[in-house]
Amino acid sequence: MYALKYGIIKTAFELLSLSKIPNIIRHFSKCRGIIFTLHRVLPDKVAPFQPNAILQVTPDFLEIVIKKARSSGFDIVDLDEAMLRISSKTRKKPFIVFTFDDAYRDNLTYALPILKKHNCPFTLFVPTGFVDGRGELWWQLIEDIIRDNNTVIFDNCEFAARTRSQKQKAYEIIYWQMRDMKENERIIKTKEFALKYDVDMSKHCQELIMNWQELEIFVNEPLCTIGAHTVNHYELAKLDAKEAKWEMQQSADIFEEKYGVRPKHFSYPIGAIRSASDREYDLAKQLGFATGVTTLPGGLYQRHKDSFHSLPRVSLNGYFQKRRYLDVFLTGAIFNKRK
Repeated sequence: MYALKYGIIKTAFELLSLSKIPNIIRHFSKCRGIIFTLHRVLPDKVAPFQPNAILQVTPDFLEIVIKKARSSGFDIVDLDEAMLRISSKTRKKPFIVFTFDDAYRDNLTYALPILKKHNCPFTLFVPTGFVDGRGELWWQLIEDIIRDNNTVIFDNCEFAARTRSQKQKAYEIIYWQMRDMKENERIIKTKEFALKYDVDMSKHCQELIMNWQELEIFVNEPLCTIGAHTVNHYELAKLDAKEAKWEMQQSADIFEEKYGVRPKHFSYPIGAIRSASDREYDLAKQLGFATGVTTLPGGLYQRHKDSFHSLPRVSLNGYFQKRRYLDVFLTGAIFNKRK
């Protein structure tokens, strides 16, 4: 299923990139801009088994996207300016917003130098529990354990993991079992899985995510807007309203206490419709966030002035790092169900 899905998407990207359709759509579309979603920026070559490579682009690709966006007539702006342009009665130049979720350390090592080189504003959405070094990056944990073992046992089920296809199948099954669990159950199962394979989850988190000292570089960077991303990166829709509100509010409170500045913008963890929907959008508004960004695909239109707390984004997917795909990525209307 996984291979079929991305095979279909890749075929669509190929066909669109070989045509002039994206440029034609951009010319006639009322789309005002695009928010790009990124996570990791690494120069490493993708391994044969690396399902989370979907979250990873190279520094070269990031730089190419920035340059291509500007040469194609887009302004690169922050979220505050994006709100103004969405709300404006008159259309200005189309715009791009770059956003990074989760505060991976490679954002400091590899992304920030490129962003500064090109004077590119961006937003970094930070789950504060991750920065404390106690986060559970369970999606990466699953990959790492399966990668290093020929057989894995999860929740009393044994999976063959000798070949790439076996590893991929095991990953998909375990990943979706995790996604289908309530958060308290997933936490227990994640800790049991890590313990079984002698993985220190705190160390695992600390190796991947910036600490507070490193994050302060971004706080002091004029190009960077810090956004809230909950404390523990839980899927908010799985929590009761009180827990969800605490996760959202506390992540902003922590930043305000540490730095005297309260994040204005919010990103819903995972961000799909089953992870956050109307209740969470309303909570973001009640808590005073100016925007809430999802991972629902699509470009931005004037109509989004009435739904700033459920903004779509376009993922710069690590499986599609081809220069010829850039015209597709820059055409927000292609990703919208409603034009």
